[in-house]
Amino acid sequence: MNRDDAEQYLSCAMSIGEQLLINGAEVSRVEDTIRRICMAYGALRVDVFSITSSIVTTMYGEGFGTCTQTRRVSGMSNDLNKLDELNELSRNICETRPEPERIAEALEKIQNGPRYSLGVQILIYALISGSFSLFFGGNLKDMAASAIIGVLLKFLETVLGRTPVNTLITALLCSVAGGFCANLLVLTGIGAHTDLISIGNIMLLIPGIAFTNALRDMFSGDTITGAIRFVESVLRSVIIALGFTFAGFLF
Repeated sequence: MNRDDAEQYLSCAMSIGEQLLINGAEVSRVEDTIRRICMAYGALRVDVFSITSSIVTTMYGEGFGTCTQTRRVSGMSNDLNKLDELNELSRNICETRPEPERIAEALEKIQNGPRYSLGVQILIYALISGSFSLFFGGNLKDMAASAIIGVLLKFLETVLGRTPVNTLITALLCSVAGGFCANLLVLTGIGAHTDLISIGNIMLLIPGIAFTNALRDMFSGDTITGAIRFVESVLRSVIIALGFTFAGFLF
């Protein structure tokens, strides 16, 4: 394998690692996947370092010398279906060693794969909000009010997601809007308890998965990544609390 081929295969491996990281994979899996793919194509040694926002990889081989690439990663989500497909793709690459063009086509197919429609997502947000409100002691009026606000928050989140506003500002705006609507619906008689309505909406915004991933990374030995994710989770939680508190002060 010459240097040009090595650069192409390394780029493909980095793209797969980037998508794994974006869709919620732990950094140890990202590093192991990139390492295995590069080794499958003839690299003698592969050094990979990844945190939540960056991946750096250097691979060594007799035919191409040393190749290093860095990838800046932005935008995080949690898509278990894409993670499964990316894991399957990486296994297939290690077994069959396809050409870079085939890898790029498979990766693009995964990225553009089917997702839940906006209508289904709205329904899920309504069910989650209403269910948690009822679970924590709310009555049917609180459940209905929380479900309505959940629908509004999904619309707001979708609109803000199409703008360059960062995730912390998005969380702040959604929490203020959620707290404001909860108080408003109680005043109009649609809901009964502001706190029990709000707790259902808070469950939509709270970074539970990110916090769990932070602890998992730290226990796995990836202290830097775990600490970064932990700080991000705590900061987001504080902002959500401030947003609902501010909305309560307005009333």
